[in-house]
Amino acid sequence: MKICVLGLGYIGFPTALLLADAGHEVVGVDVNESIVERLNKGIVSDEEPMMLNLHRRASERFHAQTEVPYADAFVICVPTPIDNEMRLADLTYVRSATTMVAARLREGNLVVLESTVPPGTTEKLVVPILQSSGLKPDQFHAGYCSERAIPGNVLHEMVNNDRIVGGKDVQSAAMTKELYSSFVKGSIHLTDLNTAEFIKLMENTYRDVNIALINEFARIAEENNINIWEARTLANKHPRVNLAKPGPGVGGHCIAVDPWFIVDKASYSPLIKTARDVNDSMPNYVIKAIKEMVKDIENPTVTILGVAYKANVSDSRETPALRLIKLAENEGITVKCYDPLVKRFEHDLEPLGDATYNSDCVVLITDHDIFRTIDPRQLSMRTRNLLDTRNSLDHSRWVDAGYSVKILGCPEIMRPTTDISAQRHKEKVFQTINISS
Repeated sequence: MKICVLGLGYIGFPTALLLADAGHEVVGVDVNESIVERLNKGIVSDEEPMMLNLHRRASERFHAQTEVPYADAFVICVPTPIDNEMRLADLTYVRSATTMVAARLREGNLVVLESTVPPGTTEKLVVPILQSSGLKPDQFHAGYCSERAIPGNVLHEMVNNDRIVGGKDVQSAAMTKELYSSFVKGSIHLTDLNTAEFIKLMENTYRDVNIALINEFARIAEENNINIWEARTLANKHPRVNLAKPGPGVGGHCIAVDPWFIVDKASYSPLIKTARDVNDSMPNYVIKAIKEMVKDIENPTVTILGVAYKANVSDSRETPALRLIKLAENEGITVKCYDPLVKRFEHDLEPLGDATYNSDCVVLITDHDIFRTIDPRQLSMRTRNLLDTRNSLDHSRWVDAGYSVKILGCPEIMRPTTDISAQRHKEKVFQTINISS
């Protein structure tokens, strides 16, 4: 089967390679000429495990270009950003890609939308655009099948996770299932278009609400002199409780965006809106803690460790670090940033030594594994403060190095003392609780 995949980003490209590896002839289409040129030269990012090996295996059956060819099936994997002012899905790329497909659509073709969209998009936007080809709705097939994958483990999850497939009719759903069955090892469940689109949004909204709940618990716990990390660990001993971890906010293109796609279609959704507000407000809560730690310092400087939206990835989309940086600068605080994984960011990124030189507070936002290898004694800080918003670092090591340590959701600040043995004992007890989570 000849398949055209439109959009060669972090989902479209691996999808195209997996289809090619399964034996299909695949043409990847992207309007970005530099992406097309780079992929055709075999220049592939090694951030995703096994991506280079997959590309080597599939390269004979895959090539990229900027024009949409004739094909048997078309898979649309283009971005669906949010209009932050209106809090609505921007479907510009979906419209454009579908229009390009319509110009090449032939009777019997299958068109699958993978992009995350508000419910009703495939039925009310994609299918009518495809009809501009001159074909009637019963002369072509349309399906929806969104990915379930996270950066850093994309290929494994795209292959092994279950999929939800929606079709505009029974035959469309069956054809979409057959297409994805060529590489998906997980179960594929069939439903209608609107339900399939809605399920994708439900999944990410569930996670957003769960995170908002623990973030609100963290704030309440701190106000009441309770350690949220201990409380969470023990609460999760209940067989039907599974609280997420608190943090400085929610980022990424999915969890921080998709709930608004549901709200757009709802007449009443106060819980979802409130969860978004709680998570979006966490940088404000963090800046309050920063201000408390540097309140006696004139013209303070803080160092942000990590601007990626989650651990061990280079993706900084919708990162809570950006809002925190802007809030800090509005308070007259100088901000320097260090993230060895992120290549491009709106704020300057500096080497660790430069980012911490003469700084008054290190603020861990992203819990990259590499940050645990930092030797706090080697940092040329002006004032030794640490705010760990992820409860990720070895705090006794930082206290031993002379740092005052604050953990998000813990009421007390651990300070270096002459009675260091007592401090170490306290840390060991806390670490035991944390490890059990």
